[in-house]
Amino acid sequence: MRVLVIEDNNDIATNIGDYLEERGHVVDFAGDGVTGLHLAVVHEFDVVVLDLTLPGMDGLELCRKLRHEAHKQTPVLMLTALGDDVDRILGLEIGADDYLTKPCNPHELAARIRAVLRRAQRDESETARFTDMRIGPVELRIGSRTALLDGQTLALTTSEFNLLAVLMREA
Repeated sequence: MRVLVIEDNNDIATNIGDYLEERGHVVDFAGDGVTGLHLAVVHEFDVVVLDLTLPGMDGLELCRKLRHEAHKQTPVLMLTALGDDVDRILGLEIGADDYLTKPCNPHELAARIRAVLRRAQRDESETARFTDMRIGPVELRIGSRTALLDGQTLALTTSEFNLLAVLMREA
């Protein structure tokens, strides 16, 4: 598994990286939002572990751009010191697949990464059964995971895309 850790605190990034590498994962790092977004768009990762408070571009903006501009569906686990309900809800609404507050137990982080990956694999196998669909002005392109309304691309999270696929299949 290949993990991108976007974290500006070197100690935290190193601890996460060491723990995941000891378990056989390949870990890449970015210490700021701009570099993190570039790496996430250019390379293929199985999961992104993302801090919210980053120099250059914060984690919320990075996640939004990853989902809505780059149309990347790589699972995102936000790992941040911002633990208020509003912060968690906003992170999940922007497109994160899970949210964990720091400091955290590395075993829990690894378990949450595995859970996010299981959900992503289940979602992929679920949507793999589908072919491209069109109902009225809504078109769903399964291969590229793109939804269109009257020819205009919709910015959907992974969950929103999967829900739309199920609703269209069962229309």
